Amino acid sequence: MSYNLLAGKKGIIFGALNEQSIAWRVAERAVEEGAEIILTNTAVAVRMGQLNELGQKLNAKVVPADATKEEELEVVFQEAMKSFGKVDFVLHSIGMSPNVRKGRAYDDLDYKMLQTTFDISAVSFHKMLQVAKKLDAIAEGGSVVALTYIAAQRTFVGYSDMADAKSLLESIARSFGYIYGRDKGVRINTVSQSPTVTTAGSGVKGMSDLLDFAEDLSPLGNADANDCADYCITLFSDLTRKITMQNLFNDGGFSSMGMSAAAIEAFATGRANREK
Repeated sequence: MSYNLLAGKKGIIFGALNEQSIAWRVAERAVEEGAEIILTNTAVAVRMGQLNELGQKLNAKVVPADATKEEELEVVFQEAMKSFGKVDFVLHSIGMSPNVRKGRAYDDLDYKMLQTTFDISAVSFHKMLQVAKKLDAIAEGGSVVALTYIAAQRTFVGYSDMADAKSLLESIARSFGYIYGRDKGVRINTVSQSPTVTTAGSGVKGMSDLLDFAEDLSPLGNADANDCADYCITLFSDLTRKITMQNLFNDGGFSSMGMSAAAIEAFATGRANREK
C-alpha cells in the first residue's frame, strides 16, 4: 500500500546489490511512495550484482561509485543534482569486514583489514556527508539514514570488528547531525535493524543461530528487510522532520529485552543436554 509519503522527493540509495539487500527494498518502497531515485554501488558490485536490473525496473539511473573515494562520491551527487536539483534523502547501506569474511577472531585481527572495515563501513559515511555538504547537494529539511546494528552497544560473538565500525558510524551520525542540522537543516539518523539475511550479513559466524535467538527474544519477532524499508521511508518523509542524531531500533523489541520465556527454555534445554 502506498501513502505517497515521498511524492515529489528525490533521493540517492547507496548499497543495493541484489534482492537480498535491504537497500534494494528501500529503493522499491521509495519509488512506490512517489520518489525519484539514483542507485549507486561500486563498479564491481554493479557489474557482478543486479543493480542495473533494479534501475530498469524503477526507471532509476545507476551511477557506479566507490563510497570510500571522495572524487567518486562527488560524481554521484553531481549527477543527482543534474537530474533532480538538490536531493531530499540519502540512504547509506554499506558495510563489509574482511576480518569477518576471513573468520579472524577479534583478538587476532589483521589491522590492514581492520582499516578496510572502517573505511568501507563507517568512514565512507563521513565522506558521503562531507561531500554532500560541500556541494550543498541535500535540500533544506532533507534526511540521511545509515543502517547499523545493536552490536555497536553490546557484544555479539562473531560480529568482530564490524561492531567497532558500527559504533563509529553512529558517532558520525551524531557529530555530523549537529553540524548539518545547524547549518542546513538536514537530519541524520541511524536505524539499528534486526539481524537480517543479506549478502553481507551471511558472512557473520553463527548468523542463523543469531536469527533464531533474536526471534525468540523479541516480543514482536525479528524485523525483516520490508519492515526496515518501511521505517526508512518514514524517516525520509516530512512526518519525522524534527528527528535527528538518533539511533533508532527497528528490531521487534529485542533491544529492550533481557530474557524471554522462550530464550530461557532454550538455554535450560541446552544446558541440560550439555550436563548429560
